[in-house]
Amino acid sequence: MLSVSRVAVGNARHVHPSMARVRKHVLAGGFTQTFGGRRWISLKETDQKGIPTRGGPACLPPPPPPKPSYTGYILGAIALTAGGLGLAYYNGLFDSPAPPTPLDDTKEDSKRKKKPYPASSKDLPKHVPYLLIGGGTASIAAFRSIRVHDPKAKVMMITNELEMPYMRPPLSKELWFNPVDVEPLKFRQWNGSERSIFYEPNDYYIDPSKLAEAPNGGVAVARGYEVQRLDVVNRKAILTDGTEISYDKCLIATGARPKNLPVFESAPRAVRERVTLFKSVHDFEQLTEKLGDGSRVAVIGGGFLGSELACALSKSEQTRKHKIEVFQLFHEGGNMAKILPEYLSSWTTERLRDEGVKVWPKTQVKAVEMQGAKVKLTLMDDSMLLVDHVIVAVGSDPNTDLAKSSGLEVDRQNGGFLVDAELRARSNVFVAGDAACFYDTKFGRRRVEHHDHAIVSGRLAGENMVGLNKPYTHQSMFWSDLGPRISYEAIGLIDSSLPTVAVFAKRTAEEMARAVADVVSGGNESEKLQAANANVSVDVKSVSVATSEQTASAHVAPKKHDREGEPEDSFDKGVIFYLRDKKLVGLLLWNVFNRMGTARKLLDQHTEYDDLNEVAKLFNLHERPAENEEIEAE
Repeated sequence: MLSVSRVAVGNARHVHPSMARVRKHVLAGGFTQTFGGRRWISLKETDQKGIPTRGGPACLPPPPPPKPSYTGYILGAIALTAGGLGLAYYNGLFDSPAPPTPLDDTKEDSKRKKKPYPASSKDLPKHVPYLLIGGGTASIAAFRSIRVHDPKAKVMMITNELEMPYMRPPLSKELWFNPVDVEPLKFRQWNGSERSIFYEPNDYYIDPSKLAEAPNGGVAVARGYEVQRLDVVNRKAILTDGTEISYDKCLIATGARPKNLPVFESAPRAVRERVTLFKSVHDFEQLTEKLGDGSRVAVIGGGFLGSELACALSKSEQTRKHKIEVFQLFHEGGNMAKILPEYLSSWTTERLRDEGVKVWPKTQVKAVEMQGAKVKLTLMDDSMLLVDHVIVAVGSDPNTDLAKSSGLEVDRQNGGFLVDAELRARSNVFVAGDAACFYDTKFGRRRVEHHDHAIVSGRLAGENMVGLNKPYTHQSMFWSDLGPRISYEAIGLIDSSLPTVAVFAKRTAEEMARAVADVVSGGNESEKLQAANANVSVDVKSVSVATSEQTASAHVAPKKHDREGEPEDSFDKGVIFYLRDKKLVGLLLWNVFNRMGTARKLLDQHTEYDDLNEVAKLFNLHERPAENEEIEAE
């Protein structure tokens, strides 16, 4: 018994040292040997108790055999557990995660895998002076505006996307017309230089974990995170994982989500995998990978996005070589029918057909299913269309998820967060971009979904976040290009349900040649984008026009076709005036460029005009373009 006790005591003394040496035993391969040796010694010493000794007094009767000892088994289990813990420690399972390496989002690798950054919400600052919810154009414009007035401001954007802030317009425009030597997410500007769709390179931004200590401030972007609700009273943002971030001022710039159609939402999974709701960089990358040689694509929708994508997929260098066949389907009578007068919408539809788009107006998809490897679309007249992929571009809805959880009001008619003329939803909470339903001091309550509006409203929100308290007065513009014969810019209320007056003129051969060159190079488009992103406001000479109590309220009708089948008035270039209560509320410049400053000045006057033909002369429709014409700033 004495030997057994000594062994037990010896084993107990070695419990902690053996555990401390487990990692070394595992590395050296000696764990099994040490454990086996300990069991052998215990059994050997126990067996020696039964050997009789010679001589000496007689011994008492031998005691009953000892109960079996489980000490060895217990110590073995302890050793195994310690060994497992040591192995886990060796593999780093208990180590704190290493600081994540910033992802280089400017490297346009379509197969890259994105992850949230920072890796843990614990690395986000607990307090930020300026919190921007959303990582799009409105947030970028707000940050730049804040920094102008508060040079050392500390700003953090939180976005549920995994990309750094980028421009969306090139996704349906310039990127499709890239030459083969340009990276997928870069486009060639009008001056020949390349530009990434990302607003800034990665090193422009501060790591979120270092923002609080940055002596000169800056902007950090937390990617892959989402704000679940705002505590507007205590000025806190609560993320979906419960993390709380307090703020001094907050901007909601959550943008809009693309709409889907019920027929595709309820379709089988195999169909849904071939449907794209085009909105983001990810959508662009996925679509370019899915379109193979000879693909047939159905674009559902006849508005801005649908028409631009249909034209780009049909005519761009990147898709022509794959012989992509494009079908565009929509229920209106013509392309851009919600903004263009009916006659001009019909003419635009014919021009898209000239560009190779198979346009099917006045139709809808009533059923969808897979037929072999194709998607079969059944239309309202029971005709069928087999395609490889479907792009749904039927508009978008403002992302107002925060409204209900945060006690914020949503406009029932226009959608979007209800804000005042200073873009304020509540004290210290502002809204900008697509998600804002704001009060326009000139045209009443509105909600606008355009790139330039995101810049204008984001800039104004930033100014008001630093205390300037300025109302919304600057009118944003928008633009679109649909092949070499259609390019337009517009400002104000552009709605085909309003009365319109239009004045058109013929384009010269020189103008047509320049338009074709612009389409090939993407120059005209990138020039507009560059001007919008510059966000510059320049004074324009005042426009003096006679006014009257009455004005025309009917649009110009197209002339009859000549003998060759072409309309005598081909609507080459012109100005369309949109009226409400006989006052000018919108202008659309049809193939007329560098005159947006004049249009904005006319719109600011918000008055009636006796003869809009005289007003149209301000746009020099009948003059030849000068070779070195000075570009009129907005």
